[in-house]
Amino acid sequence: MGVSDLTAVLAQQGAVPVDDRGVTLPRHFGDAAAEYEALREGTALLHLGHRTVVSAHGADRAGFLQGMLTNEVAGLRPGQGCGALLLTIQGRVTADVRVAVCEEVILLDVDVRAREAFLGALEQRLVADDVEFTARSEVLLGLEGPQAGGTLGAEGDPAPYAHVVTTVGEVPTRVVHASEVGGPGYVLHVPADAAGRVWAALAAKGARPCGLEALEARRIELGIPRIGLDMDEGILALEVPVEHLISQSKGCYLGQEVVARGTARGHVNRRLCGVLLSGPARCQRTPLLRDGREVGFVTSVGHAFGIGAAAALAMVRRECWDPGTELTLAESAPPVVVRVATLPLA
Repeated sequence: MGVSDLTAVLAQQGAVPVDDRGVTLPRHFGDAAAEYEALREGTALLHLGHRTVVSAHGADRAGFLQGMLTNEVAGLRPGQGCGALLLTIQGRVTADVRVAVCEEVILLDVDVRAREAFLGALEQRLVADDVEFTARSEVLLGLEGPQAGGTLGAEGDPAPYAHVVTTVGEVPTRVVHASEVGGPGYVLHVPADAAGRVWAALAAKGARPCGLEALEARRIELGIPRIGLDMDEGILALEVPVEHLISQSKGCYLGQEVVARGTARGHVNRRLCGVLLSGPARCQRTPLLRDGREVGFVTSVGHAFGIGAAAALAMVRRECWDPGTELTLAESAPPVVVRVATLPLA
């Protein structure tokens, strides 16, 4: 089976497609609520077509990335990994990345829509470094939920971002202990010509196909930011909950001075918050108002299945952070009330 076969397998299993900012993904497989339950209680199988892999080759790859990314890379051994960010020099977010260190290469898993900006920023800073970046063709699949390890046949509780090559559906597959929603999960690097075969094998073991609607619902409930929506080159890293992606002890990296100054100051003027909505939001970046004054904007919108309500993530000014604070969506008719809520929402 090839990539086209994966598309065929998804369709056979009832996938309803949706355009996610230029990437076609399954919106759902007929029952988004049941898919959400699989994410929380069982095993959900995801097509991570919005992510892609870039490899870093060359003798200086670890040292170069150590100076670019926000987390520790140089000390990682083959089979280990980490999550990290690439920032601008102003401390704003260019990309989030999952790092997997192998014997001869470092694999970098990034959002496909951020890949060009990510590579452009890195290559701009190459001088005499022996490093080369190459796009890879593998397909990324996800297994999420408390039963994911059992479905995969994984043994023990591997360290975060640890990875190993194993066989899934008779296909050699790199399995990374990582999650799209910060829970128990795995990201599978699958050869492009075998993606449909691996998907079918995991579904046959009981993993429930899960679409973007349920995944986004859970992500919003937990307050996990997504590149291009909740964080980008207009948003400071300190304004979003990504502390686990930023080393507090490593030396210089791109944007580190801004992060250090903000950390020393002890606060930012705005941050990403969870909010509940009395009605639908038209789109991301809809302004939020308080007494007619703009105090923020919506970044991600979804239906929080865990509480049965419309919910969103929003960038909100500090004077409006208190849970229960009521705001309104700009230009909404009838008015949509937005209430700041404590994360996680469910």
